[in-house]
Amino acid sequence: MKLLIVEDDEAFANALSRRMKKQGFETRVAHCATEALLQARQWQPSHLLLDMKLASENGLELLTPLRQSLPQGRIVLLTGFASIATAVEAIKLGADHYLAKPADTHTLLKALTDEPDPKLEIAETDEFATMSPERLEWEHIQQTLSAHDGNVSATARALGMHRRTLQRKLQKKPAHR
Repeated sequence: MKLLIVEDDEAFANALSRRMKKQGFETRVAHCATEALLQARQWQPSHLLLDMKLASENGLELLTPLRQSLPQGRIVLLTGFASIATAVEAIKLGADHYLAKPADTHTLLKALTDEPDPKLEIAETDEFATMSPERLEWEHIQQTLSAHDGNVSATARALGMHRRTLQRKLQKKPAHR
């Protein structure tokens, strides 16, 4: 099993690489979009961990070309700022799975292989659990922002709030549930 890790944080990428090597993967690391596409075409990995935010680049924009290069590959998108809107978009663009950081080794393995290990007791999260009002607001903002193609001014108008207020809310890390 060949795993390409696309992550701009070198320390985190190296830690992921070490963790996955212990699980039987042959790994390589790419730190930018150009390097990721080149490695995918030349090395042809069977699995791929892709960070959604790559410095100034967006991992979502890599999904389509990566899927074209690796039609049978298993692509898992990792993000530090998970939202329903980006999860839906990621799956539409070709990701097989979408995980929020930090993800433990067992969760990564399950997403990469889609074969749960019977020896592992992986705690499943209830995807439909009641969300906090803050999390609901964050999800709604993300969906509206996506519907307006990332235009903050248009999103603020659609939400009936001042642009600066929206920008402050977007800078905050979303609350979990």
